[in-house]
Amino acid sequence: MIDRRTLIAALAAALLAPAAAWAETVTDSAGRNVAIPAKVTRVFPAGPPAAILLYTLAPDLLIGWPRANRAEECAYLLPEICARPEVGRITGRGNTANLETVLAQKPDLILDVGSTSATYVSLADRVQEQTNIPYALLDGRFASIAKAYRTLGMLTGRSDDAEKLARYAEDTLKTVLGRIETIPAGERPKVYYARAPRGLSTGLGGSINVETIEMLARNVAGETQGGLANVSIEQVLVWNPDVIVTIDQEFASTVRNDPAWASVKAVRDNRVHLSPKMPFGWVDFPPSVNRLIGLWWLAKILYPEKFPEDLHTLTQDFYTRFYHVTPTPAQIDHVLAGRD
Repeated sequence: MIDRRTLIAALAAALLAPAAAWAETVTDSAGRNVAIPAKVTRVFPAGPPAAILLYTLAPDLLIGWPRANRAEECAYLLPEICARPEVGRITGRGNTANLETVLAQKPDLILDVGSTSATYVSLADRVQEQTNIPYALLDGRFASIAKAYRTLGMLTGRSDDAEKLARYAEDTLKTVLGRIETIPAGERPKVYYARAPRGLSTGLGGSINVETIEMLARNVAGETQGGLANVSIEQVLVWNPDVIVTIDQEFASTVRNDPAWASVKAVRDNRVHLSPKMPFGWVDFPPSVNRLIGLWWLAKILYPEKFPEDLHTLTQDFYTRFYHVTPTPAQIDHVLAGRD
C-alpha cells in the first residue's frame, strides 16, 4: 500500500508521460481504442481469467496473481512465475486491488478478461482515466478464446505465439463440435453441473460457468437464464439428469451413498464425474482457457464412442503448450482423478 502523497505523485507522473511513449493503438473486445507502450514488460491481471490467459501466452509479463497459488498448483506451472506474489483483483467477487495497489506495481498494461458489458466497460474507462495506465478488456466467452489470444498478442508484441494458441483453440472447437453436430439437441445427454459440498449450486442457462457443457449437451438448469444459483434436491430429482459433472471432491465422494440422490438417473448409472482442477478447473473455476482441455474431457465422458483419443496424451500436449511444463504420467493421473 502506498500513502496518499505517493499516490498523487504517481498519478501526476503518469499524466505527464510523453506521448511518444505510446507505440500504437489496439482495439479491445469492447471496441475501445487502447494506446499501448512501445514495449510492454509488466501486466496487471484484473482477475483470474486474465491471469491465466496472460500466463499461457507470456508468463514473463505477469506481475502477480489475483490470489497466491498453492504449492500443489505450482507443480503444473513454471515455478518462478507461479511463485509471483498475490496482487488482488480489480473485478469480480472479492475485488481487493485498489488503485494504490495497482499503481504500486507499475504496470505497463492492465488486462481484464470476461464480460464486456457496460458495467465492465465503465470500470475499464474509469481505472484507465484515473491511473493513465492502458486497460484492455477482452471477451472471456469460450467461443472468443482465439480472438482474445490474437488481441492479446497485439497488446504484448507476441502475435506469433498468440497465433499458435489461437489456432489450437479454433481446431479444438472445430474438431469436438464437428463430431457431434449430427446429434439433435433433444437427443443429447441431460447434464447437471454440481458445485459446493452438497452439490446444490449450479449454472443456469447462458452462465459462463457452464458454457462448455451447453456446447455439448443439455444443461438441465438451462431453461432459466442467469449465472450461478442454488437449487433444491427436489428440483434435481425433477430434472433427473443422465450425467452429473462436479468440481467438489466431497460431493463426488458422498453422492453415491446419499439416499436423497439415490433415484437420480446419473447416480444409478454411475455417471457422476469429478472434474480435473489442477492447476485450474477444466469446466470453470475460473472460466478461462483452461476449459479447452476440459472440452475434450467432457466430450469423452458424454460421447466416448466418438472420441477415441487418449486423454493422457491430450493432457500432456495441452499442459506443455499452455502451461509451459510437461507433466509426468503420475502427475497426469493425479489431475485426471480430480485431486487437489
